[in-house]
Amino acid sequence: MEKLKKLKNLLESAEKEGQAFYEKNNKAAGTRLRNALQQIKVLATDLRKDVTEKKNAAK
Repeated sequence: MEKLKKLKNLLESAEKEGQAFYEKNNKAAGTRLRNALQQIKVLATDLRKDVTEKKNAAK
């Protein structure tokens, strides 16, 4: 569940940076948004692996 909480926090951060980038044309926020999206991708992939391992171990 810790990874899900971290994913949720990253999504909230990405949303805030996305608003700053798209609504206020803040280019630095665009860089932070891209960073947050990359972290989300990595964490989501890791979380998928954990779920698959747990699901397969239950058999």
